[in-house]
Amino acid sequence: MARINVLKTYKNFIGGKFPRTESGRYFQIKNGNEELLANMCLSSRKDFRNAVVVARKVQKSWQNATALNRGQVLYRVAEMLESRKSQFIEELMMTGLSKSHAKNEVELSIDRLIYYAGWSDKFQQVFSSVNPVASNHFNFSLLQSVGVVSVISPNDYSLLGMISVIAPIIVGGNTCVILSSEKNPMASISFAEVLNTSDVPSGVVNILTGKRKELLSHFASHKDVNAIIYCGDNNQEIKEIEHLSSENLKRVKIYKHKNWDHNSSQSPFFIEACQELKTIWHPNKV
Repeated sequence: MARINVLKTYKNFIGGKFPRTESGRYFQIKNGNEELLANMCLSSRKDFRNAVVVARKVQKSWQNATALNRGQVLYRVAEMLESRKSQFIEELMMTGLSKSHAKNEVELSIDRLIYYAGWSDKFQQVFSSVNPVASNHFNFSLLQSVGVVSVISPNDYSLLGMISVIAPIIVGGNTCVILSSEKNPMASISFAEVLNTSDVPSGVVNILTGKRKELLSHFASHKDVNAIIYCGDNNQEIKEIEHLSSENLKRVKIYKHKNWDHNSSQSPFFIEACQELKTIWHPNKV
């Protein structure tokens, strides 16, 4: 009797757990030959709402963690990804990438995590300032995390693109809810397994799979989300995000036409994108 392959059902990653979608719906991922590769959760508005609740709950404690600690956590994620490199290369190849392209994407993903781990205790030095004022005060400006960030991941570079956005968000003390690549989401959820076996606190990163057209409006309109990052060039989607985000003055960052494998896609300015400037006045005794 011929054996039937047991295909993996990739679940959402919310609060350090892997729950099935509240909608009970799934969609199939197929390769170029229309062969079934896996089943993915078709996330709903309720899944996103649950993820935001968890992200908000842990945001303050993650923000208060030391820069050293956040850098160590990010470096640990890179170590865990390195140990599972062959698995990620195989998964990316299943979606149609050549072996060399897949290997390059995984290795760049590891390097990008280490890059931002190195910036954890340095970006404040670059962007903070002591300000001269015409009064008897010390006046200085510091960066502070905005809070909860929702992310529409790039469809291409499903692993590298997502990591290039996640790493600067969390190293700056934010928490996030990610909608993974709709086209190739397998590596995104496998990366959630890496996060779950590393030192990232539960709820700091939450990853959903599903359709952009169903979830984009909820990612942009949720009142307890402080910022949204959109990776793509669909002008209609960008217009919708900007309109809905204005309802609670949500910060909007658009990454159009990004070559995520280029050095220009890593910079401390990606950290600054999800920070707000806090200026402090302190009386100076004469």
